[in-house]
Amino acid sequence: MPVLFLGHGSPMNAIEDNAWRRSWQALGKRLPRPKAILCISAHWETQGVYVGSAEHPETIHDFRGFPKALFDVRYPAPGSPELAHRVAELVRTPRVHFDSHRGLDHGVWSVLQPMYPEADIPVVPLSLSSLQPGAWHYDLARQLDPLRDEGVLVVGSGNIVHNLRYWRMGQTEPLDWAQRFDEDIADRIAEGHHEGMMGYETLGPDALLAVPTPEHYLPLLYVLGLQREGDAVEFINEDVVGPISMRSVLIGA
Repeated sequence: MPVLFLGHGSPMNAIEDNAWRRSWQALGKRLPRPKAILCISAHWETQGVYVGSAEHPETIHDFRGFPKALFDVRYPAPGSPELAHRVAELVRTPRVHFDSHRGLDHGVWSVLQPMYPEADIPVVPLSLSSLQPGAWHYDLARQLDPLRDEGVLVVGSGNIVHNLRYWRMGQTEPLDWAQRFDEDIADRIAEGHHEGMMGYETLGPDALLAVPTPEHYLPLLYVLGLQREGDAVEFINEDVVGPISMRSVLIGA
């Protein structure tokens, strides 16, 4: 299976008809149908590593100030305790804990609903121990490599650039520092220079504006950690809107 990082942006992308949502719909039709999906979302931060083991995870509406239509969305995909236990088996360090009550936050369902609207593929969330450095997450991801040969689609959901302090309603043009950082990361991904991206905060003056907190950036490192030699890299949604990058990365398709 390929691996996929999706720049998810606003949860409204789950219900609005826009180019980003249409690209996710196209991906769902284009990619091999997975047996299950393991999703690392920016919106499940924990101390330690947890994997969702619920058989029927609920739809979590973890936001405020949006229209009722968004709160009405349900994504009733089944869970997979079997996949959760497989993750715990593969990750030898650190210990993986099970959460049998965790549902699917909007970082998960806002992108999977357009890709797989029938909600008939099991989905398992994997948490972010966001106080750990980038290399720690990259190394954890590498332990999950066998899942690619077991029909599991690993999806990281976040944004390469995400700084809502600089967001203004109606913005369409990219902020200069956001554009520069997004393009720098894209160049590094294209060239296979993963090491520098683990310590993103050292990547120059734009980095701390682009990534003021790590949770939206770290899911990218899980996808890069699963890249194999010879895997093709494709960029999707190469847009920067104000202080948010919508860039997505498909590896190994």
